Amino acid sequence: MKRAAFHNLGCKVNAYETEAMQQRLKEAGYQIVGFEEEADVYIINTCTVTNIADRKSRQMLHRAKKRNPQAVVVAAGCYVQASKDACEADDAVDLVIGNNRKHEIVSILEAFWQRQVLEDVIDINCTKEYEDMPIVRLENHTRAIVKVQDGCNQFCTYCIIPYVRGRVRSRTLESVWKEAVVLAEQGYKEIVLTGIHLSSYGVDFGEEGKKAELLSLIKELHRISGIERIRLGSLEPRIITEEWVSELCRLPKVCPHFHLSLQSGCDSVLQRMNRHYGTQEYLEKCEILRKFYDNPAITTDIIVGFPGETKEEFLVTKKYLEQVYFFEMHIFKYSKRSGTKAAALPNQIEESVKAERSNELLELEKKMSAAYREQWIGKTVTVLLEELAAVGQVYGWVGYTREYVKVILPVFFKKEEEKIQAGQIVKVKLVGYVTEEILLGEIVVS
Repeated sequence: MKRAAFHNLGCKVNAYETEAMQQRLKEAGYQIVGFEEEADVYIINTCTVTNIADRKSRQMLHRAKKRNPQAVVVAAGCYVQASKDACEADDAVDLVIGNNRKHEIVSILEAFWQRQVLEDVIDINCTKEYEDMPIVRLENHTRAIVKVQDGCNQFCTYCIIPYVRGRVRSRTLESVWKEAVVLAEQGYKEIVLTGIHLSSYGVDFGEEGKKAELLSLIKELHRISGIERIRLGSLEPRIITEEWVSELCRLPKVCPHFHLSLQSGCDSVLQRMNRHYGTQEYLEKCEILRKFYDNPAITTDIIVGFPGETKEEFLVTKKYLEQVYFFEMHIFKYSKRSGTKAAALPNQIEESVKAERSNELLELEKKMSAAYREQWIGKTVTVLLEELAAVGQVYGWVGYTREYVKVILPVFFKKEEEKIQAGQIVKVKLVGYVTEEILLGEIVVS
């Protein structure tokens, strides 16, 4: 029996696809082992969103080859799609598999063993095929990621993703439904809908797309017995309208946790980025969410050091972020990606300046995040339990609220530990802090 090990880099879409490849190899008779163990095959699902992601991808490929020089090391995914020639020239890489070919992992490997060659990297920009690779079971998770869409048509000037993921391709509602039903039957109470550009779900279905856009999909999944939470991945701000949110808030299973990609709080920078909204419009979207939901968690992404970003533009962004007030912000230093329009823009920012601005926003993020958590102290919420762990001096069940606030419930006796299990949703009163990022909770006895 051949032994296979996986390592995933990057986004939730990659995580889903890694799980799907692992499942296929297991069904084909491979034994799945940890990445730190000796294996016959190492599959690294790579990422190329930044230069750091490229470097991490290369490091993991070389680490695998060093662990077992006789093993077959497979580079899969976005880094391969962007840099096929570099991957094939790398002595640590034995086999490359691009996007939209991961579902063929078993046959591609079998062909490799037999010294045959299959098409392993396609021109992703020319395909309209959605790579359907449904998952029928998950290993060691309490919430289930469900990929519903791939590709992006936005072409922001800084972003390499449309070139490595191709155009928008949506999964059929029937396929998503079947997977969600199976996951519910296995006891999963929360599903996380994800895609490369989730807001575009269904637009490639033509006229039928009007019947299968994202809200329609959510409504259908809401009907599934056993699913108690539906969490949404990153959304484009323009999908947020009064009509859309008024419909969404009637679906109690939908978590009031919204990740609205922003990237900059300065209109001139947003224009250079080719983002399709302005700061006033974005703020209005956040106000709509706060109108229909009581204290929703709104999170975002911010890029600092975009080409030409002046000190004044950065300060405009910082002031705007304070105005919107987010629960969490993911701060990224601009990464120059070959082949994108931003790579050719003048006035590239020095790394030291990017680091300084990043640190400044990270401090702001810490302050805003603490203020949001503070609002929950004394309130009763529901928590999806994930694992038993020690946090500081406290040992207990760690989980998340519907807003994705992290909570720990202390366990003092073994019998208490055994009363509840991972994957359960329990009613909890939030009473204080354990760390700056984790709240202390007490189970409310009905």
